[in-house]
Amino acid sequence: MAQVQLDRMPGRAQLVALYSSVGWTSYTAEPDRLVLALRQSLRVATAWHDESLVGLARVVGDGVSIIYLQDVLVHPDYGRSGVGTRLVNAVFEPYADVRQQVLITDDEPAQRAFYESLGFTEVHDFMPQPLRSFARFRK
Repeated sequence: MAQVQLDRMPGRAQLVALYSSVGWTSYTAEPDRLVLALRQSLRVATAWHDESLVGLARVVGDGVSIIYLQDVLVHPDYGRSGVGTRLVNAVFEPYADVRQQVLITDDEPAQRAFYESLGFTEVHDFMPQPLRSFARFRK
């Protein structure tokens, strides 16, 4: 079983291997930026099986009015084992009172089901008033 740890920073090669395992090549194309991004996150949770990195979640934001779940990834060999849920819970734990807890994710039914199981609502479904979200991505 994978063990979740807080603020244990993986090495560059471990990060590249994990991000590659889920196909996130925009991150692995610039590994130095990936390492820097993790270092500058508010909180990082990692999942380990022995000394192998098998999952990671990180949050960014001000920690007072907004917290943003930037990355959640679990090695495919450990999918659907509860690791993702434990990682998300661990990174959000000290920010339970933050009003805006947000994320952007892929448009896949499994993603929606996972985040809804954690209490997230898709923005356009938010009530009492529907909301809009906008993003700008650079290549």
